[in-house]
Amino acid sequence: MLVLVLGKGKTGSLVAQVARERGHGVRIYDLAENPHAAALTAPNLAGIDVVIDFTTAEAALENMRAVLALGCRIVVGTTGWYSQLNDMKALAVKRGGALLYGANFSIGVQKLFRLTAELAKLDEYKFSIVETHHQSKLDAPSGTALTLQQIIESTRSGTALTLQQIIESARSSTNVEVTSHRVGDAKGEHVVTATGPDDVIELRHDALSRRGFALGAVRAAEWLHNKSGAWDFREVFDQL
Repeated sequence: MLVLVLGKGKTGSLVAQVARERGHGVRIYDLAENPHAAALTAPNLAGIDVVIDFTTAEAALENMRAVLALGCRIVVGTTGWYSQLNDMKALAVKRGGALLYGANFSIGVQKLFRLTAELAKLDEYKFSIVETHHQSKLDAPSGTALTLQQIIESTRSGTALTLQQIIESARSSTNVEVTSHRVGDAKGEHVVTATGPDDVIELRHDALSRRGFALGAVRAAEWLHNKSGAWDFREVFDQL
């Protein structure tokens, strides 16, 4: 497979390294080489099997529009753009491209999502989430924290709330408190706490490095190869 990685930050660079280790050809653009998705033209994407984006929310939207408009495939690990999620899904379907997005590509975090759904079935418990990331992460709460909030509120309400509905109501929600911290070079920590009348239960995922995110993104790109449509990583990670 030939992979185009967008973003030469810590995670994007590691994605490129992992892709090479798994035998794939790799090209990589940083933001300066791809301003406003200018480099994502039909000639430049010819022969590219999958694009992987780890940039910024604003850049990711421009990149998705360019890639999907050409009917190509893109894995998006960038968060903070989900207010436009429905539009991006529609573009993927309309143009015959493929979009695979995720708040977190770590397999461990995907297991945390499922454990949280089980924990959220408890009655008489109050839930809260604390997330900690590096100082340069701009979106807060993190996409992972918002997804955890979505899972808890959907489970407890019996209503299949979408991630977009959770984002729109996140600031006013009193059901699941989310606290965000930005500290140094923290790789990513999420703690879900259920406080009941007689005990406290905690679920915790603490990333020791960014490699888990990078490996998940590359495996997602391998899965997306030769597909068209739009998926949340939560829907497909069991198939990797």
